[in-house]
Amino acid sequence: MDWSTVVLGLVAGLLISLVTAPVGVSGAVFLLPAQVSVLGVPSPAVTPTNLLFNVVAGPGALWRYRKSGRLGGPLTRLLIAGTVPGVVAGAVIRVFAVPGPRVFRLFIAVFLLPLGLWLCLRTLRVPAPAHRPTGRPSPRATRRLAAAVGVVGGIYGIGGGSLLGPILVGRGMPVAVVAPAALAATFVTSVVGAATFALLSLAASGDTAPHWWTGVACGVGGLAGGYLGAVLQPRLPETALRYLLGSVAAGVGALYAVQGLR
Repeated sequence: MDWSTVVLGLVAGLLISLVTAPVGVSGAVFLLPAQVSVLGVPSPAVTPTNLLFNVVAGPGALWRYRKSGRLGGPLTRLLIAGTVPGVVAGAVIRVFAVPGPRVFRLFIAVFLLPLGLWLCLRTLRVPAPAHRPTGRPSPRATRRLAAAVGVVGGIYGIGGGSLLGPILVGRGMPVAVVAPAALAATFVTSVVGAATFALLSLAASGDTAPHWWTGVACGVGGLAGGYLGAVLQPRLPETALRYLLGSVAAGVGALYAVQGLR
């Protein structure tokens, strides 16, 4: 065990979750490249390690949201019902098919970068109080979207909130409603995904088990950061939250574009 890696993981998890938890993003999308480039976690072990981070970090923000009465409801149930079977399928694909990360990064960049910029520009043109729910996805469409995000999360170990949040908010749902539901879905999905990887590691060759110390260290930092981020959310106006979510989406897209084009 390298104590410098543990400290670095704690700090990285805290700072990332502090920024992303108010908009329903676990921070795993930013942690994934840091694990590979800085913390030295190999592939495919980086995926279950990222899921382990979500499992440890998730309760911080969720407990705060529950304490304030903003956790639960039909949206949370729809997202969980879709992402859980999706993450199992994604984990199987990751272990036995091992898709290349470059194509995935470019796909995420093409999707998230323009979506994040659109959210920022839309918020600039129309102030948050004037937003109206235009074309919210139906329950069936929401469940299907969650299932697709679950598959992606199972393959690459990213939090589903980074994909679900911008889409649902862009369709007219308030950030304060989307954020707790997206984080709850990410947490439950990560528990199921981490357990699936643990079982698959018994039958698969290669480094498929999580790097426990790295995942726990980052997760403990994320536990504190997520709680603080959830405390901050009610103090931030809807317009600021929309800008933050758009910036997070665009930032993730830009990061993955740079990595995918290298």
